[in-house]
Amino acid sequence: MPASTERFTFPGASGAELAARLDRPDGVPKAYALFAHCFTCSKDIFAASRIAAGLTEAGIAVLRFDFTGLGGSEGEFANTNFSSNVEDLVAAANHMRSHLQAPAILIGHSLGGAAVLAAAGQVPEARAIATIAAPADPAHVTRHFQSSRAEIEATGEAEVLLVGRPFRIKKQFLDDIEGHKLEQHIASLKKALLIFHSPVDASVGIENAGLIFKAAKHPKSFVSLDKADHLLSDRADAAYVATVIAAWAGRYLEGADGAVPALPEPIEGTVAVAETGTGRFSNAIITGSGHLLNADEPKSVGGDDTGPSPYDLLLAALGACKSMTMRMYAERKGYKLERAEVRLRHDKVHAEDCQKCETKTGKVDQIRAEITITGDLSDDERQKIFEIAERCPVHRSITGEIIIEAELKG
Repeated sequence: MPASTERFTFPGASGAELAARLDRPDGVPKAYALFAHCFTCSKDIFAASRIAAGLTEAGIAVLRFDFTGLGGSEGEFANTNFSSNVEDLVAAANHMRSHLQAPAILIGHSLGGAAVLAAAGQVPEARAIATIAAPADPAHVTRHFQSSRAEIEATGEAEVLLVGRPFRIKKQFLDDIEGHKLEQHIASLKKALLIFHSPVDASVGIENAGLIFKAAKHPKSFVSLDKADHLLSDRADAAYVATVIAAWAGRYLEGADGAVPALPEPIEGTVAVAETGTGRFSNAIITGSGHLLNADEPKSVGGDDTGPSPYDLLLAALGACKSMTMRMYAERKGYKLERAEVRLRHDKVHAEDCQKCETKTGKVDQIRAEITITGDLSDDERQKIFEIAERCPVHRSITGEIIIEAELKG
């Protein structure tokens, strides 16, 4: 069982709120994995739950979510297609990058496996891709409602029965899925690939695994799920998949020194920053209260742009401090402040162009802040709220005398 579970929503590609579940292990995760479920399934299907549990036991956090129109997610399933599934996967990875840590492992079951193969190129931090009972051609799923195809073609849509439940399939779904060919995506992965498939899979034949394996370049591996069914309904099969993924992925999460880069443990009153090993400049930031952020440099200077730059974070700290200080002051004074907004910019300017600067040669740092204050306020109240922002603690720290002491450890 995971040490902790968090349920939340995030905006999918179409704007619909998608229901997600994050299972975390004890301590700081070794890595984060993103799991894509099978066609018309949900994040809570048994195979997904058991695989996630096995991975958390191995120290890997797993995010599962319901595609648009399925499970607890908003939206209409009838308006979705394979392209929207791929876009939802990328949206999930983007959410992880912004709020947790970008996924180093992508896992897809059945059509979710095909979607993972199509989306992997848009998740640069992903190093290891695992597919389970995935079709080599996304259009394979249309065989499940082939008897309704004529009606769909004629009328534009039809209600079909899938896994005992009615779903409305539109012609746009057929047109979209038949336009997707995975061979080029697979050939250009440039990531480690692990293919799971059962030789007795009655839903997606074993020949699909052969086609995926043939299209992929090394490193690639195949694991036969002897006697397993398509949905991995036997607990032992799902547990086996989780164990193998955890052991296999470890090799591809290694840093330059050959060891998996473990993120620092959060310690109250400190902020720890450590390279993730997933990019030239990518760093994980762990606050004392356990919040996890990612920092990087933009692509223009050789980074992967997987997170805010150090100067972005500096401006964010200053802006947040100013906004919070204005809110606290307004509440204490009883002012009707509706909203405070701070927009900041950092530049290097020539010292001779700066009348307020003591430095007269070279360049100096300049931070410009534009503050917007809205609410039922008098001009005097607005001015006082504006002025108090200059006295926020972070502003005073970076404009006052700062002593930075460093100690070499280890």
